Amino acid sequence: MKKFHRLAFYAVISLSAGAAVSSLLSRGSSAAPQQKGPAAAAPQSQAERGKYLVEDVAMCQECHTPRDSSGNLDRSRWLQGAPIWIMPVHATSNWAMRAPGLAGFQGFTDEQGEMVLEKGVDPNGLAIQPPMHIYHMNHADAQAIIAYLRSLPSAYPNQ
Repeated sequence: MKKFHRLAFYAVISLSAGAAVSSLLSRGSSAAPQQKGPAAAAPQSQAERGKYLVEDVAMCQECHTPRDSSGNLDRSRWLQGAPIWIMPVHATSNWAMRAPGLAGFQGFTDEQGEMVLEKGVDPNGLAIQPPMHIYHMNHADAQAIIAYLRSLPSAYPNQ
């Protein structure tokens, strides 16, 4: 029973964090870190902005990166897809059991990625499955995330 409560707690925390992240991202560029001093003048590339949004705001690696036997993120397989480690508190028929690989953004068009990030609609035209959060990002943030994901070594190098 303790294991069920722990999993339920993690699911609630993850979903709450996702709602907060979604709120931040839907505000547009305000999620960017505030820089001060000489570095503030340096323009941030689209991929750098995407990396910040993926790794520090949305925390995509938590579900899309496999874990090692100790439960730590396996950096050698960064954003290459992984089994979902959290379970819903209440049974749901559309809960995804695996997070797809995002590294290299192989198999997706930019338009499909934009639909997922801006509207919460998957490439088949259906609502994305939980536990993936439905984001309502602005177009520039979605493009920045796609630029970052395309800059990573592909999860599927033979495609």
